[in-house]
Amino acid sequence: MGKQIISESALDRIEKEHAEWLEEYRKALAKVPKRLERFSTVSDLEVNQLYTPLDTQRRDFFEQIGFPGKYPYTRGVQSTMYRGRHWTMRMFAGMGNADDTNKRFHYLINHGETGLSTAFDFPTLMGYDSASPLARGECGKCGVAIDTLDDMGRLFANINLEEVTTSMTINPPASVLWAMYIANAERQGFSRKKLGGTIQNDCLKEFIAQKTLMLPPEASLRLVTDTVEFGTKEVPRWNTISISGYHIREAGATAVQELAFTIYDGITYVEEAIKRGLKVDDFAARLSFFWNSHIDFFEEIAKMRASRRMWARIMKERFGAKNPKSMLMRFHTQTAGCSLTAQEPYNNVVRTTTEALAAVLGGTQSLHTNSLDEVYMIPSEQAALIALRTQQIIAEETGVTNVIDPLGGSYFVEALTDKMEQEAMAYIRKLDELGGMVAAIERDYPQMEIADAAFHFQKQVEAGDKTVIGVNKYASDRPELEFVLKIDDQIEREQIERTERFKEKRDKVGFQKAMDELVRRCEGPPCWNNNVMPALIEAVRAGATEQECCDLYRNVFGTYTDPGSF
Repeated sequence: MGKQIISESALDRIEKEHAEWLEEYRKALAKVPKRLERFSTVSDLEVNQLYTPLDTQRRDFFEQIGFPGKYPYTRGVQSTMYRGRHWTMRMFAGMGNADDTNKRFHYLINHGETGLSTAFDFPTLMGYDSASPLARGECGKCGVAIDTLDDMGRLFANINLEEVTTSMTINPPASVLWAMYIANAERQGFSRKKLGGTIQNDCLKEFIAQKTLMLPPEASLRLVTDTVEFGTKEVPRWNTISISGYHIREAGATAVQELAFTIYDGITYVEEAIKRGLKVDDFAARLSFFWNSHIDFFEEIAKMRASRRMWARIMKERFGAKNPKSMLMRFHTQTAGCSLTAQEPYNNVVRTTTEALAAVLGGTQSLHTNSLDEVYMIPSEQAALIALRTQQIIAEETGVTNVIDPLGGSYFVEALTDKMEQEAMAYIRKLDELGGMVAAIERDYPQMEIADAAFHFQKQVEAGDKTVIGVNKYASDRPELEFVLKIDDQIEREQIERTERFKEKRDKVGFQKAMDELVRRCEGPPCWNNNVMPALIEAVRAGATEQECCDLYRNVFGTYTDPGSF
């Protein structure tokens, strides 16, 4: 423990005067009609009336806070933070077919976006081509439809893939879509060694929250580890997992649950890679995280600060990491979709702005701001531009980027950061006791914790204990949006025809040879010689569609159905 910053005599005086103030406060509050008796965050963590040095007196500055770019990284992962450069502005884009989304990519780049983020439609997320009977009616509706290598080429046409980093929000079929991305980039003359970006590729949170399910947990972890191994050796600038709390929070988790379950997913991926024979300092620096920035301003800032400190300590103490880069939690943030309302949708601009500001003050490396109309459909061009401008105004007009971690040292923020860490670590100890995340998932532990939290919050909203403006307070009859972007059903017919033509043109002998090699690697024990990625890249080059690769996975590894127990 380091030297106490405030003297004992000063603390005694603060304690005495705080008690006197508290008595006056309670007398004054008793005169307020219909006063709130209890104040809490959106996650229902109770907050005090006032925070003082008494709440942080046991703090060791160097162990708990420190300096930006220095262990334990509470104040940021870079020494310069936004004084060096702003976060990557990465708007989510995906609609209809590849050509439509490519136009949106160019539109956003031309208006100042600094990184691409790809939204795929639901069939693509589940590993099905647009022609599948299971995909009918969904083509291009919640993102872009990608069935083939040619689709991937059209999606990124006229974009320098060595200069722009690309994020792809894809999970069970992540290895297939990444193989298409690499194969397309190399077909365009780019080197895989110079490609930068992220595949979400977080299978564990799918079982916990988002539920785009395909394979059983063990098989899913095997494929994730294959991508980590391949990326470490062949695509060194790529983040092969974006360990995602975002969807855990969207499912109804509290901020503490999002923090704990996400970090434990990260622990599990590190353990799997080490079992494969990789050294922690060879791959850990390319792991990234993905946080939800919800509406409770200070809770989100504290969560992000706590996350960096927790991950640094876990990597150093649990896994023996020596390279400081292995201890850095670099993360992308997205404002909370679940906080948006269909009622009075223009209020969503205010919500998104507040959440984006929290992410910036929390030290994010990358940010997606939701559009005001996302509660209805894929964002319109105008709404997407407003969302991008929100980030640019925060970055370049408000002055909040001038000082690194400007809320560091705040009695409230530091105390809340400590509380988030303490409560999240209690969950981590519980998961250890249960035998790890896979065992916990099989017992429905994280699923039920999230369901209970979601139910508790909904009850609070319905009782009026938590306010949602325009929904349960100050509701009005204001009209909804005048324009909502719709996807023409003709896109599905054209996509199916395009995929069929692509399959007709392929070399059947070369295609079968590539698929046979992919089967061989899947059936073999997990190791570099059986890593699926080299065979996947050759398969998509030979004309394999996304579903053909995923069906092969399903045939070899089996499928998973959520038990749905409550």
